[in-house]
Amino acid sequence: MAEMTYRDALNAAMCQEMDRDDSVFLMGEEVAEYDGAYKVSRGMLARYGDRRVVDSPISELGFAGLCIGAATTGLRPICEFMTFNFSFLALDQVINNAAKMFYMSNGHISVPIVFRGPTGAALQLSAQHSQACETYYVHAPGVKLVTPATPADAKGLLAAAIRDDDPVAVMEGELLYNVRGEVPDEEYVIPLGVADLKRSGGDVSIITHGKMVHVALQAATMLAREDIEADVLDLRSLRPLDMDAILETVARTNRVVYLEEGWPFAGVGAQIVALIQEEAFDDLDAPVMRVTQADVPMPYAKNLEQLAKPGARNVVEACKKVLYLPAGSS
Repeated sequence: MAEMTYRDALNAAMCQEMDRDDSVFLMGEEVAEYDGAYKVSRGMLARYGDRRVVDSPISELGFAGLCIGAATTGLRPICEFMTFNFSFLALDQVINNAAKMFYMSNGHISVPIVFRGPTGAALQLSAQHSQACETYYVHAPGVKLVTPATPADAKGLLAAAIRDDDPVAVMEGELLYNVRGEVPDEEYVIPLGVADLKRSGGDVSIITHGKMVHVALQAATMLAREDIEADVLDLRSLRPLDMDAILETVARTNRVVYLEEGWPFAGVGAQIVALIQEEAFDDLDAPVMRVTQADVPMPYAKNLEQLAKPGARNVVEACKKVLYLPAGSS
């Protein structure tokens, strides 16, 4: 295995799939000449040429529609949004066309397309550029959604998304691009819909996805100093969802905290909690708690931004509540 950054793992996945399948191409703003806004496509223009690595106009609705049309004719586009915040301009294409085409054509027209790019807050990008966009996509039947948290997961999940015959959104953590980790050198694919237990412990389950996995692991380390051992379950895929893995961790610990970067109202965590209540109620020894971003647009001021984001200390406090321990206790 080689150690590489999250951004280079995404690059490796795209190159892996473009080498094996001539129908795969990349399109988006600044993906070619500039090597990508976050340098994820670095070197790909020189390697594959301008017919397979294509700079688009600044029109998300336009180039998303172009990619969807290409997908219906047998190509496999990777449609990069510079940030998923900008993809709101293309939601009509994503939700009304890509997500529904297979259903409305009675299975005659497939749309094998990947929508990828960063989601969530970075550092002081303010309200319009700091949104966790998972809920907008996961709500619509017909779109699959994965949220890799590590370099290895980034390579494996993106490769699987490119090979999938349905639309898949790959939402990357904007603050993860420089994170380093071991990544298999060989061809590597992680099946969609398979969660990963990032840390094992028997006292409480922290279920999460995306870059919040790192916050959960930090919280688990803090809890371990107080002799509290936490499961950290990384869902990796929100559609399809690995419900078996969720039920397994609930049965093991009997206490659950769901952590997500998005807002609390009608968030991903609300759906997960509802499913746990329906399918694992008898395994629960305490109500499920959620830790989310504050229910406000993301502030620009650094101190307010830090208060709005979910942090490890918030997770620790929630875990102690489901364990019926005072917040400052050990």
